[in-house]
Amino acid sequence: MVTHVVELRNVKKRFGKVEALRGISFEVFEGEIFGLIGPNGAGKTTTLRIIATLVKHDEGMVKVLGYELPKFRNEVRGKIAYLPEDSRLYGRLNGWENLLYFAMIYSESKEEAIKMARLGAEISGLSWSDLMRRASEYSRGMARRIAVARTLMTKAPLVILDEPTTGLDVFSSYAIRQIIKRYARELKVTIILSSHNMLEIQDLCDRVALINKGRIVAVGTPNEIIVKAKASNLEEAFIRLVGDVSE
Repeated sequence: MVTHVVELRNVKKRFGKVEALRGISFEVFEGEIFGLIGPNGAGKTTTLRIIATLVKHDEGMVKVLGYELPKFRNEVRGKIAYLPEDSRLYGRLNGWENLLYFAMIYSESKEEAIKMARLGAEISGLSWSDLMRRASEYSRGMARRIAVARTLMTKAPLVILDEPTTGLDVFSSYAIRQIIKRYARELKVTIILSSHNMLEIQDLCDRVALINKGRIVAVGTPNEIIVKAKASNLEEAFIRLVGDVSE
């Protein structure tokens, strides 16, 4: 039986006169990596913040792990892990201490926290000498590895990653994608992530939703959308489906 981890039905959100979301609908299935893809300002972050219980929608229905939002937001908050795009590490702490600090928040004992932090260290792929360095000395790619690792190490049923590779060079982006792909399977968690780079995550996600100007353009596997648009890749498919995105 397929389980819906996330369900959105005709969800709308307005900020003043700006219509951020104009009636979007999609679902995320248990165990998949789901990508929310679109240009900057398309509504990706607003959608993820609604799912993460940080923003209330104006209209429509939102269910996360079977709980309707915002009514059961406290129940949902204990079962998700969210990494915002602008997430930062504590610069005065080293990498290991950053992992341990966040592990303590999610753990009931010191022993459990240490075990979780060790998993985070493994997920990050950084050497012990790098983990002992202050986070303020890290490159952007190293810091992002720790940030993604501290989110995945919780083994939350739903992991939400907002633009996890933004601003990274090609090598760091590749490393982050490999971390996400590997540990989504090993930890058996559901991941929903956003990106404006359609080519980058074409091979990462099981299914994707293309979003533009607050509306869902298409939902399906990358290949289904590419075939539907008679395109060679997701980026070309997006342009064909929405027309001139600069309008």
